[in-house]
Amino acid sequence: MNYVIIGNSAAAVGCVEGIRSVDKTGGITVISSEPYHVYSRPLISYLIYGKTDEQRMKYRPDDFYTKNKVTPLLGVTVTKVDYEGKQVLLDNGSSVAFDKLLFATGSSPFVPPMPGLDEVKQKFTFMKLDDAKRLSEALRPETRVLIIGAGLIGLKCAEGIRSKVKSISVVDMAPRILPSILDETGAAIMQKHIEANGVTFFLNNSVAQFHQNSAELKNGGTVEFDVLVLAVGVRPNTKLAAEIGCKVNKGILSDNRCATNLKDVYAAGDCSESFDITEQQYRVLALWPNAYMQGETAGIDMAGGDKSYEKAIPMNAIGFFGLHIITAGSYYGDAYISRTEDTYKKLVTRDNLLKGFILIGEVERAGIYTSLIREETPLDTVDFELIKDKPQLMAFAAPERAVKLGGAGK
Repeated sequence: MNYVIIGNSAAAVGCVEGIRSVDKTGGITVISSEPYHVYSRPLISYLIYGKTDEQRMKYRPDDFYTKNKVTPLLGVTVTKVDYEGKQVLLDNGSSVAFDKLLFATGSSPFVPPMPGLDEVKQKFTFMKLDDAKRLSEALRPETRVLIIGAGLIGLKCAEGIRSKVKSISVVDMAPRILPSILDETGAAIMQKHIEANGVTFFLNNSVAQFHQNSAELKNGGTVEFDVLVLAVGVRPNTKLAAEIGCKVNKGILSDNRCATNLKDVYAAGDCSESFDITEQQYRVLALWPNAYMQGETAGIDMAGGDKSYEKAIPMNAIGFFGLHIITAGSYYGDAYISRTEDTYKKLVTRDNLLKGFILIGEVERAGIYTSLIREETPLDTVDFELIKDKPQLMAFAAPERAVKLGGAGK
């Protein structure tokens, strides 16, 4: 059996380890346009900041490929998939045969057309290791940085480079920062904290015109800059899959075994869609743990095993300048809110279930809330009044505590 994986991030690792848990000898080829050993993308801001290095960024040990009998083709790009001929064609003129194929192609930065953008000499995206390296080389203590995008990528970039530059300005069309994961109250708390660390925001705004070192804003005013970072958003890499007939919405459509509509073809990670149990719909859930679990599921099923992935939820665990956030699920429903000047908790319930939460500051026991969402635990079977303020296992019945502590099966 020849397995081919296009991509070399969390989903690819999950797939390799999933395959090897079932099939110890089949050939596995991993193809990636990046020339690097598998690394943790969320750590690129810490690389610039100096909190980590390339060795410690590796997601698996140096012997990962040899230990798992993987042939890595790194620094090589797939140009086309010949589905009928079961071949993957590469930009170096060679091809790789497959019996089972996984698309783990991830996503790419989305750069919308903006007037005058071509005039800007020093502009960067911030998704890959090479992006971080190039940006780092351009920074000086006197550098003024303009970041377009106040989402996760833009703000992690701001945190990573703040100590290395003179100033950082962030422009976003949304009325609040981190609009994909925070409500208005949570966003206001985080914005105040990030501003206290020297970042200036221009929200509910956009660039009307770029010049070489300045940006005219739609709502008036001009921001001068030396380096521009484009962090507006990402789009799943679905082109290769769509070309061979895979069904594609925003991401590649796959079932709970990560199989596409084409026989022997699978999809996992940021390029694909997962069924979000909190919203009861398929969505792109661009999350590192989700990508790994999807990849592992695909690998096991590709190798003839039996696994499904049915408890996907949107979730983010992230921090900025020392203040941590964990969010999960949906925010549509009845809300319980508790806050202080530096902390915020929002628990959202619907139909006797916990559907989502936002935690800022005090995040230590978020796993209790995550478990309630994933397991779709009826709230009238636990002491939810206790869990609201003090999430702890004592709020569960004894048999359930035993399961969560690993002491018994369900």
